Amino acid sequence: MAARLLSFEVADLCLGKPPLRALPVSATVGDALAALKAAENKFVSVWNCDHSKRDLNADDENCLCIGKICMVDIICYLCREENLSSPALALKSPISVLLSKVQGLVRHVEASSSLLEAIDLILQGAQNLVVPIKSNNTGSSKRKQLLKSSSMSPTVHNGLEFCWLTQEDIMRFLLSSIGLFSAIPTLSIDTLGIISPEFLAVGYHSFASSAIGAISQSLVDQISVAVVDDDGTLIGEISPFALSCCDETVAAAITTLSAGDLIAYIDCGGPTEEIARVVEARLKERNLEGMLEEFAIESSNSTILSSSSSDEELPSPTRTLSRAGRYSRSTSYSARMVRRAEAIVCHPGSSLVAVMIQAIAHRVNYLWVIEDDCSLVGIVTFANMLEVFGKNLESMI
Repeated sequence: MAARLLSFEVADLCLGKPPLRALPVSATVGDALAALKAAENKFVSVWNCDHSKRDLNADDENCLCIGKICMVDIICYLCREENLSSPALALKSPISVLLSKVQGLVRHVEASSSLLEAIDLILQGAQNLVVPIKSNNTGSSKRKQLLKSSSMSPTVHNGLEFCWLTQEDIMRFLLSSIGLFSAIPTLSIDTLGIISPEFLAVGYHSFASSAIGAISQSLVDQISVAVVDDDGTLIGEISPFALSCCDETVAAAITTLSAGDLIAYIDCGGPTEEIARVVEARLKERNLEGMLEEFAIESSNSTILSSSSSDEELPSPTRTLSRAGRYSRSTSYSARMVRRAEAIVCHPGSSLVAVMIQAIAHRVNYLWVIEDDCSLVGIVTFANMLEVFGKNLESMI
């Protein structure tokens, strides 16, 4: 059974995955924004060759994927001090300004690469593996016809399309074969020593803008930024996944709100009328008319046309821990809507397999680890878990 597991190739993990959407490195930030709004998923890939041609049989021999872009990259870029006064101008910048300076986040691998090789690359820091899609001629022909009739821009290199292979894909595969790993999956994450005491955090009452660097780093690390109270207790999180589901107007909220108010702003489908008024008022107070004109702030009920005092305070949170393992902070900005900021949590005594199932079910790459009194212990990530499985797989060789 172990030999069978080791015989799997990365191509086996990519079955059914869609081809990457592509943007050339010559594109602008505005082009990336338009592509993300039109995309079914939350990421687009950036390539160092021109894919604007509609000839799907083009031979792009030297074509390489050099990164991936999501809405969080654009939001953080717009929040830079030099871009606050003129976001419209910032959108004309080359897409290269959005690419991470961290080397090795995106790695090309052969479809025949082994599962163990893929895990090693992830542990070396790869965020995504770019894998050529194996398909029969009939399926490939149908896909090309579909893509020609749509707005999709597939990545083709020597006649091949490519897909992402992510940490989540590998963890899902390992979970399907969990019985091959003996007693390891039943051990607690504390016993395995995979709880990291180092994590990104920001105070509930701190300016959200002070967390921009942490938000960018959390995107690279595929985790979130913890929002904690004065005692260091977990209140909620600023999640790149949640931000990637927003649009670029959330940059105005990050610029003007506290971290606690921001997690309320991005929850439940949009800000309340009260908090949207606060954002508008504070933009005017800071003379950020360019951002105010570019980003029309809409509440969950209506577009805000007038502002209230910028000194308006929003209620402090009350904390609850639900049975589903979600750490919740609920507030009542108005009688019309109750808003919740939730972080997925576990305990030091949680088993490895339980943590895997919980993370995969909630589509996150990490879980916050808390004690019974809700004090924050640390974080456990897919990378931590993959290190355990990688060592175990090596012992099977």
